[in-house]
Amino acid sequence: MYRSGFIAIIGRPNVGKSTLLNALVGEKVAIISERPQTTRNKIRAVLTREDAQLIFIDTPGLHKPKHKLGTEMVQKARHTIQEVDLVFFMVEAHRPPGYGDRQIAQLLQTASSPVFLLLNKTDLAAPDNFPEFKKIYQKLGPFKHEFALSALQAINLEPLINAAAEELPEGPQFYPPDMITDQPEQFIVSEIIREKIIPLTRQEIPFSVAVVVEELKFRAGSNLIDIRADIIVERKSQVGIIVGRKGAKLKEIGIMARKELEAIFGEQVFLDLRVKVKKDWRGNERELRRLGYAD
Repeated sequence: MYRSGFIAIIGRPNVGKSTLLNALVGEKVAIISERPQTTRNKIRAVLTREDAQLIFIDTPGLHKPKHKLGTEMVQKARHTIQEVDLVFFMVEAHRPPGYGDRQIAQLLQTASSPVFLLLNKTDLAAPDNFPEFKKIYQKLGPFKHEFALSALQAINLEPLINAAAEELPEGPQFYPPDMITDQPEQFIVSEIIREKIIPLTRQEIPFSVAVVVEELKFRAGSNLIDIRADIIVERKSQVGIIVGRKGAKLKEIGIMARKELEAIFGEQVFLDLRVKVKKDWRGNERELRRLGYAD
């Protein structure tokens, strides 16, 4: 019997959901940052085995929204819970549950699908505290299985994958066996660029930035890929932060993004980055739809 289905990864911001997603499929399909709330879209990653196809969905971290973009992010995560065959509830093994963890656990009481408890970051957990924290997390809900793991160090992932595959319903392969994500190339490119912006900027900038790929094409007669992308900010004062002194920061962003894009595409990349202002775009539903953050 062949099994297939969709698995949502749910948790607070910055618990390691994107890191787990990338580790499960062995490729980078979601951006990773120490800054919370970097995942804005539901990102599908596909793991195909001889006996099953697992489609993972990395959802935005559930948090109290402060603007229209935040509201859209939380709604995406909430809707996903009701649309999947299995839910991974991800928490941090080295910390006791906080208010956000408890709120998510309460929300998961409404899930019609089984829920696995994933205690991530065991590599950071103190041996004296972990058993106590684990017991507290176990009391937050009726979990079908629980796994202590480290997504960053790929510890204990194979038992998780095996258990998840067994839990999925009988079904066909939804995607070709060599496919690892259903996201278009433009989305992957925009996320790679945005990932490079986050650590190089400060305070509110990472949350005020969007990236739109305006052009992605092979240059005729060569193996060069031309990519033109706009970095969108909310205020004119933010342009200088992105560009930097004499354009140094924008150049650094471009170099870092180009190196990773060339590794992904296996071709040379010419990357043209420009910074544009869209005033208060995070609160503008029309702009959110244009940028792909709202349906």
